[in-house]
Amino acid sequence: MKIGIIGAGQIGGTLTRRLTALGHEVAVSNSRSPETLAELTRETGATAVWAKDAAADADLVVVSIPQKNVPDLADGIVDARKPGAPVIETNNYYPQQRDGEIAGIEDGQVESAWVAEQIGAPVYKVFNGIWWKHLLEKGVPSGTPNRIALPVAGEDGPGRELVHGIVDELGFDPVDAGPISESWRQQPGTPVYGKDFDVDKTIKALAGAEPKRTSEWSARTA
Repeated sequence: MKIGIIGAGQIGGTLTRRLTALGHEVAVSNSRSPETLAELTRETGATAVWAKDAAADADLVVVSIPQKNVPDLADGIVDARKPGAPVIETNNYYPQQRDGEIAGIEDGQVESAWVAEQIGAPVYKVFNGIWWKHLLEKGVPSGTPNRIALPVAGEDGPGRELVHGIVDELGFDPVDAGPISESWRQQPGTPVYGKDFDVDKTIKALAGAEPKRTSEWSARTA
């Protein structure tokens, strides 16, 4: 599969390593020039490209950058992907820790819906709540007891099937977390976020989430 990754940080870099090891053709980019990714490309065999070119003819696109940087992406950043190719976004909104205030999210917009609006394409939310080192090291074959489950929010259809397949191939159990409008259930501060739960515990944690943004994860703490 041809996969374009926009962002080469902890999650984007880890996915580059894992997906190339699985035999996928990966084009990876960061906010700088392709030359700055020479070490990663030597290690993995991925191709470094400019961010605006990462999605070209891709079967799957991953956007994994700081939330505050999403508006800086080029217009139509994922438009050159293959027709119907799904877009994964792994982002989290960290207002106090990194991103500052994003008014739309603070006013109640779901984080992933905000990302989709910014890039002009529907998205699937996954990989946002797992520690990068566990993503790198803790994938196991299907059927392994206590296999880590990852919630996947987004629309039903072939795109979801492809994303679920990638999650499983990486060694984790995909869990249908509903549409993007429900993806707040896996945002920072929710019961599932940052946990290595199995399927049953993941489903329970998603059901137990509360929509109100807690003070730790808001820029408006007064």
